[in-house]
Amino acid sequence: MGRYIAGGAGALMTRVIYRKQSGEKDFIVADAGMNDLLRPSLYDAHHEVRAVSEDGTVANADLVGPVCESGDYLARDRELPDAREGDLLAVMCAGAYGFSMASNYNSRPRPAEVLVKGDRWAVVREREGHADLIKGELIPAFL
Repeated sequence: MGRYIAGGAGALMTRVIYRKQSGEKDFIVADAGMNDLLRPSLYDAHHEVRAVSEDGTVANADLVGPVCESGDYLARDRELPDAREGDLLAVMCAGAYGFSMASNYNSRPRPAEVLVKGDRWAVVREREGHADLIKGELIPAFL
């Protein structure tokens, strides 16, 4: 029931870092990756991707993250917004398993969570920082 109830209530916002072409394949590289939304990589789950500032242009591309793993993708071989460096994309229906499945894989901090109601919004969970990643780690006195 979780995905049915909460899935549509959340979107993963990501910014395009750069575009890359390898042979015939076009890649849109974003600052969010498999550690932020694992479902596409784990289950080949389909999440609609929308441009925040839509101009209607599209590209057949993969939307990939910066984690440098073959499974680090949010969308593969799809018609996607023709986003350029700096553009903001929304990966839809991430509310059910977005943050709950997010990880610190590859020493990446988990994303912030923002609650939106109408034209009002508030950060309800801050983005993790480096201190959060090493919290609880201790160096033994004998080293």
